[in-house]
Amino acid sequence: MQCEYSARGRVAMFGLIAAEAAIFTIFIVAYLFYIGKSLTGPMPKDVLSVPVFYTICLLSSSVTIHMAVKGLSKGNVRGFGAWWLATITLGTAFMYGTVTEWRRLIYQEGLTISTNLFGTTYYSLVGLHGFHVIVGLVGLSVIAIFTLRGNVTSAETERVDVFSLYWHFVDAVWVVVFTVVYVLGR
Repeated sequence: MQCEYSARGRVAMFGLIAAEAAIFTIFIVAYLFYIGKSLTGPMPKDVLSVPVFYTICLLSSSVTIHMAVKGLSKGNVRGFGAWWLATITLGTAFMYGTVTEWRRLIYQEGLTISTNLFGTTYYSLVGLHGFHVIVGLVGLSVIAIFTLRGNVTSAETERVDVFSLYWHFVDAVWVVVFTVVYVLGR
C-alpha cells in the first residue's frame, strides 16, 4: 500500500510542479520581454537591492528539509521536527525579506503594481513566487502541528518526502526569479 501511495503521490506532485513551472515560465518570459520598456521610473537599477541574505535563507531551507526527511527515514522524529522547524524559520525569514522589500519599494520608492511596466511585471513575478512560498509554509506548518501531536512517524517518510518536492521546486524557481529580476533585469 505504501508503494502504491508513493507512486501516485510522486506522479501527482510532479504533475503539479509541471503545471506551476508552466505558469512561472509565462511570468518570467513576460518579465524578460518588458525589461527596459518602462517609459517612466522608477527603474530596477534605481530601486532594487539584491536580497542576498534572504536568498541564502531560502536556498538553505532546501538543505534543512532534506535533513528533516533523512532524519524521519531513520526514525528520528525529534530530529525531523527540529530540521522541519528550521525549514519553516528560513522560509519565514525569506518572506519577511520580501515584505520589507515591498514596503520600502511602495512607501519610499513609490513603486506599485500600477506605476509602470517594471512595477507590474516585478510584483506579478515576485508576488507569484511569494504566494508559492506562503502555500509551502502553510503545508510545512500543518505537518509541524501533526508532528507535535505525535502523528508523524517514520511510516510517513514517503508522504513528507513528496511534500518536500514542492518546497525544493519553490527554491529552484527562486534561483531563476532571482537571476531574472536581480541580475539580468537590473
